[in-house]
Amino acid sequence: MDNISEQRACIKFCFKIGKNATECFELIKLAFGDIALSRCVTFDWFKRFKEGRISIEDDHRPGRPSTSKTNDIISLVRDKIRSDRRLTVREVANEIGISIGTCHSILSDELGMKRVSAKLVPKLLTEEQMEHRIEVCLDLKNRVSNDPSFIKSIITGDETWVYGYDPETKVQSSQWKTANSPRPKKCRQVRSNIKAMLIVFFDFFGLVHYEFAPTGQTINQVFYKQVLERLREKVRRKRPEAWKSKSWFLHHDNAPAHSALSAREFLTSKNIPVVPHPPYSPDLAPCDFFFVSETEKYPQRPQI
Repeated sequence: MDNISEQRACIKFCFKIGKNATECFELIKLAFGDIALSRCVTFDWFKRFKEGRISIEDDHRPGRPSTSKTNDIISLVRDKIRSDRRLTVREVANEIGISIGTCHSILSDELGMKRVSAKLVPKLLTEEQMEHRIEVCLDLKNRVSNDPSFIKSIITGDETWVYGYDPETKVQSSQWKTANSPRPKKCRQVRSNIKAMLIVFFDFFGLVHYEFAPTGQTINQVFYKQVLERLREKVRRKRPEAWKSKSWFLHHDNAPAHSALSAREFLTSKNIPVVPHPPYSPDLAPCDFFFVSETEKYPQRPQI
């Protein structure tokens, strides 16, 4: 029973026990306080019960049936939204010819929709790129299933910026304090202006090769080809078994320097197979997750 019906039942009770309308209103006001019915409404319902009314529910009002929430209108709203999901409620209502309130009710109640902001993602892939990603991932999964040693023969590499220092995080700067001690303070920190480009290659067993790019050096195809030559020498020295059997694979992303024609020709001439990497797939690039500033959180970060 809602609040209004409850007060009407109390008014009926007061009438039954012989109270007059004024006494009934005072009791209703005392019992319900600010949400009590007004004097006019209380007297009106007291009069109805005095005239023989029994029900405490509202009278049935026939009115004109709603012609907006029909199945055809709901289908039109659904089709409009599916054709352009950025339409506003006002635009949909004006195009169909219904009120804004009715349109909003159809969207929220009948269709179960709500307006949300778009999620920010690094890159919107095309259908071909998504299919290529699935194909590459399934191929890698099958290769690992058929050859468990395949994952150990991959040497992955990438470039990353290394800064002179990393700003202290909010968690790192937290301290224990009592209720009476002042809150600790710290000044705003910015990332170091001193930085260097680190090029690193590692495999299942650890670090294979790393070097810092000279100051002002752009990682282009010419420089990256020289890096690959030095990588081959390190593989020969640090992974002699893989070097002799030619069983190691190179994995890098699709950066312009990595996918340049000269780099691909060099790898082909040296018989170095490359693990495929779908476009814009950071989830297949361990370097994007492996080199982070929170060394406490990731203790396996290689020490160089």
